Amino acid sequence: MPCSNQGMEPFRHILVPVDFGEASEHAIDLALTIGMRFDALVTLLHVSWMPPYYYSAYAEGLAFPIDEMETKAKKLLEDTLAKVRGRYSRVETKMLPGEPWEKILEAAKDMNADLIVMGTHGRRGVARVFLGSVAEKVVRRSPIPVLTAAGLAAQ
Repeated sequence: MPCSNQGMEPFRHILVPVDFGEASEHAIDLALTIGMRFDALVTLLHVSWMPPYYYSAYAEGLAFPIDEMETKAKKLLEDTLAKVRGRYSRVETKMLPGEPWEKILEAAKDMNADLIVMGTHGRRGVARVFLGSVAEKVVRRSPIPVLTAAGLAAQ
């Protein structure tokens, strides 16, 4: 059902980065609720992190099971799509390789998304320093609104 809020521009395309964790599930639920309210297209995006080329000098003899990881991610994305399509039909998926925060912002621009809904793990302290925060980077750099949905804090 389209939104009839006076003075509020409806969302037309909502991008939802997913990593298949609890926080992503919350983000998907929130995005579907918003999507139904505005009759918006919802795109579930999974970004498969690939080790940067410059790590190769330090990773001699190590093998990253990239094909296996990609196959598993595609299956999880298909399963997620099948599950959410029962609630809302205007959902699609996309999968990209690369640095997650960069690819999320690129995808939002390429798809003309007008809202990003993403989960955050709520890391604090040392874990956040070492692991960084994809959500924080997206929030700080995104030219469009970003709505975050928190999962359990991983400390």
